[in-house]
Amino acid sequence: MNYTIIRNYKINAFTSKNIFLENIKDSKKILIAMNAEKIMKKDKRLKKIINNNIGYTDGFGAVLALRAKGLKTVKLPGSELWLDIIQRFEQHKTFYFIGSTSSVIRNTIKKLKREFPHIKIIGYQDGYFKDNDKEELIENLKTLKPDVIFVAQGSPRQEFLMDELIKHHEALYMGLGGSFDIYGGEKRRAPKLFLKLELEWLYRLLKEPTRVGRQFALIKFLIFIGEELFSQKINNLRVQ
Repeated sequence: MNYTIIRNYKINAFTSKNIFLENIKDSKKILIAMNAEKIMKKDKRLKKIINNNIGYTDGFGAVLALRAKGLKTVKLPGSELWLDIIQRFEQHKTFYFIGSTSSVIRNTIKKLKREFPHIKIIGYQDGYFKDNDKEELIENLKTLKPDVIFVAQGSPRQEFLMDELIKHHEALYMGLGGSFDIYGGEKRRAPKLFLKLELEWLYRLLKEPTRVGRQFALIKFLIFIGEELFSQKINNLRVQ
């Protein structure tokens, strides 16, 4: 896989969704959505997990960062990508789902069974663990041996959980944030106009003003990208 290092994070460059799906078909790694906010994080534990697995360009910020390094890549929104994984592998792999509330995960499973009639769902549970839930989950995974495990708990909590689980049962893991809430109908994704203009972050901010603190990372990221592009331009002039 083609990749580069951005602020000490390894991010993979995929030039199409099909190439991504082909690359991960036999993988037993954690798929981690990379965006501007995550790139600007200073979390050694998270960084180690990302660099040992597969960070993909979930947000346009990550796409810009890779393009600034001269790599061709496309945006692969995780909120859509997990369904593409199911569609591609539903007849060949088994699936396990973790995350959100009991009602949301049940609605998600029901909808998946309607939309993907061949899907092999061998287990699921909500993301609100009680005393012994994690230990029971690990035993379930070791017994059932699912091929693909989706975890929707929000970042970095989901990455920390997946890193723990993969030590007990190797499989393809993918963190999904709030994707079950959107798929199950609890929340709406940004309208098409926001998506087309790469302004999904703005829609989320308008819907959830409490996210404003997180958006300061975008300002830092834009400064970082500006410096990267300027540096690249200077280097190109020197080569010429």
